This record gives sequence, structure tokens and C-alpha cells, in this order.
Amino acid sequence: MTKKAERTTAYIIETVAPIFNKYGYVGTSMSDLTEATGLTKGAIYGNFENKEALALSAFEYNRNHLLNVIDEKLGVQGSALDKVFSLLRFYRQYDVFTLPFGGCPILNVGVDAQNNNGLLAAAVKETIKEIEGKIALVLENGVNRGELHLPVPPLQFSKQLFTMLMGAISMSTMTRDRKYLVNTIAYLEQLVQKELR
Repeated sequence: MTKKAERTTAYIIETVAPIFNKYGYVGTSMSDLTEATGLTKGAIYGNFENKEALALSAFEYNRNHLLNVIDEKLGVQGSALDKVFSLLRFYRQYDVFTLPFGGCPILNVGVDAQNNNGLLAAAVKETIKEIEGKIALVLENGVNRGELHLPVPPLQFSKQLFTMLMGAISMSTMTRDRKYLVNTIAYLEQLVQKELR
């Protein structure tokens, strides 16, 4: 692939990622994509096999951006608790963070693809497992270093924590009331402080 072709492919993905994320696989038309990119249908499909391949690339683009930030938040200096609190502070502003990409890619694509696109649904499920695993690793390291004590195995705690975060994101998104997110984060901070020390 030439440098120009690589730049075109990257441009297409960056441009259409928020559109697919906001309107979904079925809700995004070819004319939405050509209008946003300024490219013809042929130029877009010259870079992608089909709409599904483009939608998957768009999700992966948003997913990778999210995972990079999660890695950054969990990679801060300090104890395991410092890392968990860093992640929770990030999620307190998650709605603001995801605004440029049309909302939470896990929630949006996960719900949209559930019954109409097996590849996208599987990619979302894999992303959820990856995030839960990243959190669990921080918790496990904290337990091994004697920094915190868990009432349940690290992966189980991680799954429950992420479930509560995603629930808050869902409620906040559906009601357009960020108090669901902010209040849940405040509760989680107290829970982590109390349960993990």
C-alpha cells in the first residue's frame, strides 16, 4: 500500500468513525459516508472490501483510542488504588471524552450490532473483556503487593466495577442527565476506598 493510499484509508476511518458510532451500522448510509469524506463510493470501497469492513475499522479506531487512554490512566505512578482512582476520575468525564466520537463506542456499537452484525458485536465483547482484564491486572498486582484486599477474586471485582460504570454511562446517555454518571462515580470511589483498603 502506498503512502497516499495509507493516508486516504486513515482519513476515511477517522472521518467515518464518529458517524458509524452515532448512527449505527444500519443507520449509516453510503451517502452519509460519501458526504462526510468528500469521496465517491468507489474511492471508499477502493480502500475497504465492504461497508462491514469499514464499520469494523471505524469501531477499532474508536476502541483503540479508548484503550490507549485507559492504559494511560491505569499506568499512572503509585499504588493500585491510585491507578483505580485515576480510572474513576477519567470515567467521571467520560461523556465529555466520548463527545467527539458520537458517544460511548462500547455502548453504541454494542447495542446497535447485537442483532444485525455479528462481527461488530464480537469486537465489542472482546473490548469489554480486554478492559475488564486491564482493571483486574491492576487489582491483582495490588493484592500481590499487599496494597489492597479484595472481597472477591480480582477479575470478578473488575467485572462488577465495569458493569457499574457501563450502567451509569447507559443511564446518563439515555436520560441525557450526567448525574447518573457523576453520582455513580462518587459511589464507586467510596466503595473502592472502603472495600479495598
